[in-house]
Amino acid sequence: MTIPVQDLLRIADVEAVCGYAILALRGVSLCVPEGSIVALLGANGAGKTTTLKAVSNLLGASRGAVVKGEITYRGEPTLRLDPADLVRRGVVQVLEGRHCFPHLTVEENLLSGGFARRPSGRELKGDLERIYDIFPRIKPRRDAKAGLLSGGEQQMAAIGRGLMSRPKLVLLDEPSMGLAPNDRRGDLRNRSTVEPG
Repeated sequence: MTIPVQDLLRIADVEAVCGYAILALRGVSLCVPEGSIVALLGANGAGKTTTLKAVSNLLGASRGAVVKGEITYRGEPTLRLDPADLVRRGVVQVLEGRHCFPHLTVEENLLSGGFARRPSGRELKGDLERIYDIFPRIKPRRDAKAGLLSGGEQQMAAIGRGLMSRPKLVLLDEPSMGLAPNDRRGDLRNRSTVEPG
């Protein structure tokens, strides 16, 4: 006998507008089963960011709204929930564009992601070390202002801040923006001579 996997997230026939007038989504439906990874692919302007903001209830910040359809998280309708309530329930969105607090240090940025669940100091410390294990490049920069980091390091800090809340559902918008697939600068620094081309 197979036990059905519960959908963590279900989007059913959603339509959304931006600027209170522009139809940005029409008839979007998808399911995210618990424990799965789902990717939204499409051209610029296809509605990927709008879909994620609809799930997080962040459309209102850009004068947008879901006007039709339903979004449920763990079987519960979400459209009337405050974005902060969704975070407390385990839904975290890492926005496109490396949104860090530039005047706070890397560590202060990370810690700000953990406060919503009101952890003990010991839990916060353990969570910080877990994030530094995932993103070792930002550990030596923990006391640097986030605004002074490279784009890739800021993206790591932004994703790390989201993970500090121990989410059940992580919505990553353009997660690889600014991340280099292979940092060859170390190779160049370690060369004692330059070979002729």
